Amino acid sequence: MFSKLKECLYPSTPAMSGPVEFIIAGLGNPEAKYHQTRHNAGFMAIDRIAQKAGCPMERLKYKSMCGTAEIEGKRVLLMKPTTYMNLSGQAVQEAMQFYKVPAEKVLVIYDDISLDVGKMRIRRKGSDGGHNGMKNIIYLTGKDTFPRVKVGVGNKPHPDYDLAAWVLSKFTEAELKTLDATFNNAWEAARLVLLGQIDKAMNQFNS
Repeated sequence: MFSKLKECLYPSTPAMSGPVEFIIAGLGNPEAKYHQTRHNAGFMAIDRIAQKAGCPMERLKYKSMCGTAEIEGKRVLLMKPTTYMNLSGQAVQEAMQFYKVPAEKVLVIYDDISLDVGKMRIRRKGSDGGHNGMKNIIYLTGKDTFPRVKVGVGNKPHPDYDLAAWVLSKFTEAELKTLDATFNNAWEAARLVLLGQIDKAMNQFNS
């Protein structure tokens, strides 16, 4: 029964060979209690990308749950760091060093409280913007040239609301319905980035 469900969620793809050329990392926290929380929007996006690519995320390697897919003719490592958000750089740096992949070929997907739920913003490079996961990646790698997809999770309901409590709160059912289309857009944006068309992705999906 499980094998049939797996085949439904992750349709089989042809076997691949050759080195990993690109990494896509979705950021979040690994425990079940963080499932569908705002801070785990990156995990949710990478799950959708893995599903679209027919890539089960079953291997525990590079301090991540990961899988390897062929997307737009490129061999791509998909990863969800298990280090917890604030140490995401440990996982990303390890995979980059192993495969000798430069920062420019590592797409990072993570949550952004400055964007309304369901909005998406793609950037070619830049600072961490106050996001602790991105901050750790930049700190450990010494690079800020990572392309990134920021997924809007909404701002605190009022200024006095504790930020940590907000980002660790779960999405509502209505918000999850909105995000369903956003995660499909994240898949399409990732495909364009892999094709070297990040400007097209920004024009098409930035809001």
